[in-house]
Amino acid sequence: MTATLATQEIDDTAFARLDSEGRLLNPLLKGSTNKYGRVGFRGELALRFAPKLADEARPPELLCGQTMAVGAVGERTLSFFAGYLLSFEYLKDVAEVLGDTLSAGGKYFLFCNNIDLSKKYQVPYKGAMFYVLPIDEATVYNELLDLFYLEKNDLKKKDTAGKLDAIADAALKFDVTFDTITYAEGLTLMGPVRNPNENRPV
Repeated sequence: MTATLATQEIDDTAFARLDSEGRLLNPLLKGSTNKYGRVGFRGELALRFAPKLADEARPPELLCGQTMAVGAVGERTLSFFAGYLLSFEYLKDVAEVLGDTLSAGGKYFLFCNNIDLSKKYQVPYKGAMFYVLPIDEATVYNELLDLFYLEKNDLKKKDTAGKLDAIADAALKFDVTFDTITYAEGLTLMGPVRNPNENRPV
């Protein structure tokens, strides 16, 4: 798929502003899924940009990694969003960046590296409800398969768009409730932020 075609496909969706702001990075998928009228994104969402130095393009200061999201053509909000955060604190950044693409009925999942592995929360913020979960299975993809009881072997035969469709469909039906806490309470409960560069070879 050409970049121009992908851009045309998301122009009439909740992704349009995010794309125009240059926030949809490193896409495995950015465009139509296999479900009619649905557009999806799988990649990284830029949350904070680094100051520009002359013409030098610098990487974002903060990302929401392993992002998966879908929206419908003609709709201004995302029905499903999931991603990885190094710290619960950055939920605020996600909510502010997504802004008007959030809705009270959407299903939004954030896997945070510094949340107690035994805890799961729901956090209302900016008129939306976020499911906040620990990351135990290393990837958001695997975590979502576990959360929604999806069989990895069933999804193996599908392409990237098909996998995203299956996960999004399961997310939209998800109605389990967890303890509801405020963002401020979450800040007091979160653990220390891990250094993402530790234990990496130099």
